[in-house]
Order: sequence, then structure tokens, then C-alpha cells
Amino acid sequence: MLQIDGLHSGYGRIEVLHGVTLNVARGEIVTLIGANGAGKTTLMQAVAGVQPSAGTIRFEGKDIARVPAHLRVGRGISLVPEGRQLFAPLSARDNLRLGTWSRSGAEIGKGFERVCALFPMLAEMMDISAGALSGGQQQMLAIGRALMAEPRLLLLDEPSMGLAPKVVDQVLDAIRALKASGLTILLVEQNARAALAIADRAYVLETGRIALSGSASEIRNDPRVREAYLGV
Repeated sequence: MLQIDGLHSGYGRIEVLHGVTLNVARGEIVTLIGANGAGKTTLMQAVAGVQPSAGTIRFEGKDIARVPAHLRVGRGISLVPEGRQLFAPLSARDNLRLGTWSRSGAEIGKGFERVCALFPMLAEMMDISAGALSGGQQQMLAIGRALMAEPRLLLLDEPSMGLAPKVVDQVLDAIRALKASGLTILLVEQNARAALAIADRAYVLETGRIALSGSASEIRNDPRVREAYLGV
């Protein structure tokens, strides 16, 4: 579904990614792990719409590297950004509606039903401002907003950030359920142990380059990963 070849990207004159190549097959959860500053969020933003300086990004066979971000959403790519980036004064309902600009009335209704089925507690909080929700509820709302666009590829950037362990488990269960429904997921997660527990395959990103790749079990059992990211 997603094929990235020789990707170079960054901010102004600062290059963060140096020739990254990876792929995500339809129906997979692929996780990207690495230290802070390795380039994980930069890669997610490049897939979501920030145009790279070089390389190709193919989504379902078509190069989208020069396609604007809003058109990528219409093609089936949604990003749940690091830090959630909700509109705090707006209600949960209105935050969800912000993810529906490319959808029709009937599709919007189905989107609300899908989000409420995945996160039942949100159904009771639709008229509460996003800023008044707990961190876990905000993360669920951010994921729900991305799902309102009916993506085929969901980009999740640090979904467990700042959450209590019990809430992390709820979010991971939701990610598993989304995969079971047929959604393809590219996951960036600082909690490498949790990410490798739910992923099919993994890439390790170090200083803007892919250092390791393989199945989640292969990466989890690699001595370098165990020492650097798993605390073993």
C-alpha cells in the first residue's frame, strides 16, 4: 500500500531523513521505533503531506510526494499527530466534524457511529470541550477525528504519549481492533515494547536512516534493540 524510496526530508536547510526506504503492505501494522530526534515524526509528516526534498512516496501505486496534504486525505491517508493537536475550545463533536470535510452527510453519520463504537466513552462527551477531556479521552478523540475521513492508511504518531498504563492498554486494544477491521497502520511509538507487541513488522530509525528492519519478533529479539530500546 505504501512504498517509500530514497526519501530525503527536513526543515529548511536542515535535512533530517537521509535516503529512507520502507514499505507497508495492505492490512499490516508497521511500527517505526527510534530515539528522540531520529526522524520518526519527520517521516510521518512527509507521508501526510510535507513535500520531501528528494525520493518517492507511493500510495497504492501512485507517487504522492508532490501531492498537497489535503488531497492526500481525500486519497485515503489520515494522520493522528504527535501531541494530539485538538482544538481545545471546541466540543468533541466539532473536533470530530473537522475530520469530515471530504465526506458527505450519510458518510459523516456512519463515521460518528464508528468512532462511538470504538470509543464508547466519547459518545457521552460529545458536547464537552476537548480541552476539558482527560489525556486518554483526548487521544481517543484525536484518533476518532482521523477516522472520520475514512482512511485506508492511518498514521499514528506517539499515541501512548503521556497516558497512564491502563489507558495505553485501551488505546492499543483500539489499534488492534482497527487492524482487524482491515485498516493499514503505520505506527510511531516511543514505547517500543508496546509497539512491537502489536506490530507485524518494524523498522528502527537512527539519525535519519533505517538501521534495522524485520518482523516485529525479529526486531524485539535483536540484542541491539533489546539493549537500546527495551531496557534488557
